[in-house]
Amino acid sequence: MQILWVYTLAAPVPEPPDAPDLFLFLDYRAYLRAHYEHRKTRPGGYSFRAFSRRAGLRSPNYLKLVIDGERNLTAAMAERFAGACGLDAEGLRYFADLVAFNQARTVEARNRAYARLQRQRRYQEGHRLSLAQDVYHSRWYLPAIRELVLSRQFRDDPDWIAAHLTPPIRPREAATAVQTLLELGLLERDAEGRLRQREATVTTGPEVRSLHLANFHRNMIDQAKSSLDRIPAKRRDISSLTLCLSEEGLERAKRAIQRFRKELLELAELERAPGDVVQINFQLFPLTTVTTGTGSERDGDGT
Repeated sequence: MQILWVYTLAAPVPEPPDAPDLFLFLDYRAYLRAHYEHRKTRPGGYSFRAFSRRAGLRSPNYLKLVIDGERNLTAAMAERFAGACGLDAEGLRYFADLVAFNQARTVEARNRAYARLQRQRRYQEGHRLSLAQDVYHSRWYLPAIRELVLSRQFRDDPDWIAAHLTPPIRPREAATAVQTLLELGLLERDAEGRLRQREATVTTGPEVRSLHLANFHRNMIDQAKSSLDRIPAKRRDISSLTLCLSEEGLERAKRAIQRFRKELLELAELERAPGDVVQINFQLFPLTTVTTGTGSERDGDGT
């Protein structure tokens, strides 16, 4: 006798008040893990099989495979998972965008999904500091203004700051930038109200760190390109090398760049009368795929 198994999608059961808040997560797998662990602590028990029944899935351990990163979610499957987690309509939209953000293959796709997440009211309520960090990495003049504070000629005036950046920005942007730097703890005011740097670090979770860095580097590379037309040659140094290296040679080159970066930081620390803020970019990337096959694999972004 043949047995026919019929799976149906159960009606969503709202999450209890003490359940993990989806809108505080930027990794949908981490949320699913927290959701599962929370449900297991509640009366009545819970299991991967129970979740599969709620989501209308045949595989009893599909949730575990997704949590462990062995399976991705399609848009349709994300909707099923959201329903099985008891999410409301707003939560379903956020979860779907979160899946798209985490699984995006390009920076452009990640940016689009991340922008949708940021538009959600409940995301904005839970990620105010993260939103300020987004601004820091997406505005080239934020780190420039932070360094400009060290200049002896610096004036704490939005009009002065805006006019002395190159290219210039609007005074309103300068005022907002200073406020953002204060909120992030990268600047502070001393007892007399003067701006000064703080030894603080802009940190983000691993889910958005690579996205922030990629956007920041793109921004600064764009500034370098435009400097070819904006800045006289005697005030800039833009050069390049094309080399043929082994994997070991590539690692040595990267270490040499890292050492040089540290030397420049030490040089800046020795400045007695800082004046203009300068940007120094380092780019090392392959122009061929002889030793790496198709070149489709991506490594993490550097700082």
